[in-house]
Amino acid sequence: MNPQTYAKLYGPWKPVPSARPHPGVTLLTALLGVATGLSMAWLTFLVSMVALWGAAEGAAVGGLLAEYAAGVAVGAALLAALAFVPGVRRMAPAERRLLLTVVACPVPLVLAVVTWLGVG
Repeated sequence: MNPQTYAKLYGPWKPVPSARPHPGVTLLTALLGVATGLSMAWLTFLVSMVALWGAAEGAAVGGLLAEYAAGVAVGAALLAALAFVPGVRRMAPAERRLLLTVVACPVPLVLAVVTWLGVG
């Protein structure tokens, strides 16, 4: 790709060239990502079980599943929108990943802990 095409495609939002990330940043990003993934897995399992039990009793569970899917979709859309903010796009890739995992982690983690303590 020639420089004119590159400038036309990316304009002022050119990504920062990647530098070698600090090991602590990588470790913290991985830990927060695992915490987010596990909490989302727990919440999905819990919603699935509630829907299954509700369907077994003959209750309408479409609304519950639609609300959960809409919440996950809105959260993912907000996270994607944050990832494309020009200030965030100019960050180094390792720091950008850390920022996105820091933003994504608290809500599902708190919900998972509250439901875990409430259910079990």
